[in-house]
Amino acid sequence: MDKLALLGGEKAVNIDVKDIFTWPIVNKEMEEAVLSVLRTGNMSGSDITKEFERKFADWHNRKYGLGASSGTAALQTAFYGLGLGRGDEVICPAITYWASCLPLFSLGATVVFADVLPDTHCIDPDDIEKRITPRTKAIIVVHYAGYPAEMDRIMEIAKKHNLKVIEDASHAHGGHYKGKMVGTFGDVACFSLMSGKSFAIGEAGIFITDSREIYERAVAFGWYERHNELTLPGIVEAAGLPWGGYKYRMHQMSSAVGLVQLKKFPAEMEEIDQAMNYFWDNLEGVPGFLAHRPPKGSGSTKGAWYASHALYRPEQLNGLSAARFSEALRAEGFSCNPGCNRALHLHPVFNTLDIYGDGKPTRNAFSDRDLSQLEGSLPVSEGLQSRVLSIVWFKKFYKDIIDCHVKAVKKVVEHHKELLEGDKGNPEGSGNWSLSFRR
Repeated sequence: MDKLALLGGEKAVNIDVKDIFTWPIVNKEMEEAVLSVLRTGNMSGSDITKEFERKFADWHNRKYGLGASSGTAALQTAFYGLGLGRGDEVICPAITYWASCLPLFSLGATVVFADVLPDTHCIDPDDIEKRITPRTKAIIVVHYAGYPAEMDRIMEIAKKHNLKVIEDASHAHGGHYKGKMVGTFGDVACFSLMSGKSFAIGEAGIFITDSREIYERAVAFGWYERHNELTLPGIVEAAGLPWGGYKYRMHQMSSAVGLVQLKKFPAEMEEIDQAMNYFWDNLEGVPGFLAHRPPKGSGSTKGAWYASHALYRPEQLNGLSAARFSEALRAEGFSCNPGCNRALHLHPVFNTLDIYGDGKPTRNAFSDRDLSQLEGSLPVSEGLQSRVLSIVWFKKFYKDIIDCHVKAVKKVVEHHKELLEGDKGNPEGSGNWSLSFRR
């Protein structure tokens, strides 16, 4: 193959990529839907939102949907809907975005982190069982980067220990686990719908459930203008003011976009799946750079492949660092960065920070033991940054463009020994805890 671009050669991706990475895909119907909301002054209503909630829940064959101002708000209200509160422990994977668990602190509940599986990056069911105590009330499952978690095992564990299950499906819209849609296993499932997600409608979120009690408790918590929907004893008597003091309704311009997205998303998802699987099919057998996708024929899918990743195995490339490999790929015109979400259990907010002035770290505020999980306690999560790459996410099946990206990977792998000289290794603190700060 040609000389590496990093060392003075020509780039492998040397053609116009067109709109293969453009997202979301905005059409005329979406624009008209937003303009209609604006022209009628119906931004703060709920009629369009309720229609979207109904159709989103129907898509998943669930009884109730509740649209929120963000995925974070959907998660917090789902936690409240489940009755999680002071002293309750909830198990969550350490590799995820902070919103999967941090809202627990606002309710007086706390988080216990579990390790993840090295090839799926989803929560390890064996590690879940090790962390269950009499205070454990629920398990948060994250279908990380669209890879469906091992729901059979997780639901067995939950049933055995009488635990609630929250699916954070914010990465996995439309994905399946063994032929069944993610978001349909747990007591409640939450989705971020912000503009970067695969099902993108704006800054919004939603949760779905089959439980009327979870739904009504959530409405009572942050949807005061919908308290006329409350019916259950113990809830309806205190209607009128938001119990949590929050105002979490979804903006109706987002709801309007969501109704259009429900129509066109399946076709978009199918094309993304075709493109990403074509990419990976053409890289089968290439050492060091492995697919992060469910096995073929398993009935499990990644939906629209949000936050596409590759498994990186430096031992197959003479120890070449993920940072150096990524640098070489970027020089070829292939977007790539080492790492993913950093392990949350190592951040001060989960160890030393007293957020609410309780006189001790918030994580331990209502616990009778120290829940800190220090460095070395979750080895897979802590070692992941050198073994995963954040890579391109194709939105269109443009064969020639994808072929150039395949060529780039093969080129770098073939010439990887030339990169060993000058390899400074992986920088300390690869990956991100958030979107705005790296240390």
